[in-house]
Amino acid sequence: MTTLLDAIHTRLIPALLTAVGVTLVAAGLMNLGQSVEAGVPGASATSTVTLAPATPTPAPSLSPAASPSPAGPSTSPGGSAISPERVATRVVIPALDIDLPVVKPPGGPDTYPLCNVAMYIQELSRPGLPGATYLYAHARTGMFLPLLEQSKVNDGAAMIGMLVEVYTSDDRLFLYEITDIRRHVPYDFDVLSVRDATEALWLQTSEGPNKYSTKLQVIARPLSSGPADPAQAHPVPKPVVCH
Repeated sequence: MTTLLDAIHTRLIPALLTAVGVTLVAAGLMNLGQSVEAGVPGASATSTVTLAPATPTPAPSLSPAASPSPAGPSTSPGGSAISPERVATRVVIPALDIDLPVVKPPGGPDTYPLCNVAMYIQELSRPGLPGATYLYAHARTGMFLPLLEQSKVNDGAAMIGMLVEVYTSDDRLFLYEITDIRRHVPYDFDVLSVRDATEALWLQTSEGPNKYSTKLQVIARPLSSGPADPAQAHPVPKPVVCH
């Protein structure tokens, strides 16, 4: 795994340059049949982007038999100790101007997600551990709407290679690189089916206005990690109830 500095020099700058091109193209113009093994759908020409309806969707579906992952002490693949309380606290995609606090979802799996924040699936993994770290947010302005917009342009091809920053509660910063875009995932996709996947970050948002709408999944592989400024790792969340 490359160092944090190397990742920034070798990937962030090219990703930002790519994002500039995507922005110019776009200016002219969130549970989830497709199995987790499926690849990116075939490219389709899209000259205009239609914004998602304002009404968001419920949280990703969870299998009733699922149980949370153990919260005992553990170590990362590199051998460093991982806080048993570690959770994601902030997600940033610089190229898409996404910067959201990440919070524990309110209530149970059927509780309507909050606005102005991203949320994490408690039953899945955490950054630095094998398995999927799964974050989701509404496709609204100031949230994950840019993911949906970009997915409509050539099936989101321009997002491949973009960097995603995930800060955690134990003051760490994890860098990921987007590798896969999965569109039109059925609303009843069981996110816990990716529990045993290799270490990766999964981002989800909706493609439509209600609980039966298909979902967009963006998958990213881990690149590097390092210490983070506590002030950067702990943004003050200001969630609101969506209307």
